[in-house]
Amino acid sequence: MATGRTHRPATRSRGIPEATVARLPLYLRALTALSERSVPTVSSEELAAAAGVNSAKLRKDFSYLGSYGTRGVGYDVEYLVYQISRELGLTQDWPVVIVGIGNLGAALANYGGFASRGFRVAALIDADPAMAGKPVAGIAVQHTDELEQIIADNGVSIGVIATPAGAAQQVCDRLVAAGVTSILNFAPTVLTVPDGVDVRKVDLSIELQILAFHEQRKAGEDAAHDGGRTAPAVRAATVAADRKGPDGDVPAVMPA
Repeated sequence: MATGRTHRPATRSRGIPEATVARLPLYLRALTALSERSVPTVSSEELAAAAGVNSAKLRKDFSYLGSYGTRGVGYDVEYLVYQISRELGLTQDWPVVIVGIGNLGAALANYGGFASRGFRVAALIDADPAMAGKPVAGIAVQHTDELEQIIADNGVSIGVIATPAGAAQQVCDRLVAAGVTSILNFAPTVLTVPDGVDVRKVDLSIELQILAFHEQRKAGEDAAHDGGRTAPAVRAATVAADRKGPDGDVPAVMPA
């Protein structure tokens, strides 16, 4: 395979920075909620607060779309929904395949947000022959032997990998060889892909570990504030972290 990477360069062809692209779904989610409440216009400050960003950053992001709002009125909600949806490519139907129909894959298949956001689950694929033909979310699971034909028949360019880590790279290689150019990876491993293929990784364990870091830091700050009375608990948490096994799990029985 060609030199691996997990994303394209920092800017898109139209000059929109990747950081802005990453925030567009946040704006769209907030705008969709406003639209559902029949709110006609919204100020940059209100929309920024709903999206969790500052208003100056929002106005800068929208300038890349050519949308500047109206002084004293704000932004037209419906037009912004259309504008951002068009920029994200959500005004067309995107067929998606999910590979790996275990607990996570089945949960993704049952997620109702795909259809409302421009995505259609075209096929569910699993390597277990016992899964073949079983309905999940109203779709019959198909065997991985049919992966290439499924992608060709449905014109799939987006694949979701929800397999165990050991199988993810092989699945990725087959998806790419069959014509998939964008992959959402839930497997706990880093994928190597050729130039021209985008990979977005979702790792729940990493996100939880980051939260644990912040919790530990807050506990340490609390200990400093109360004269060290909670320090033993912090030390115990640190010792437990140090005793984690190579796979990141804490042994069921801690050594004395």
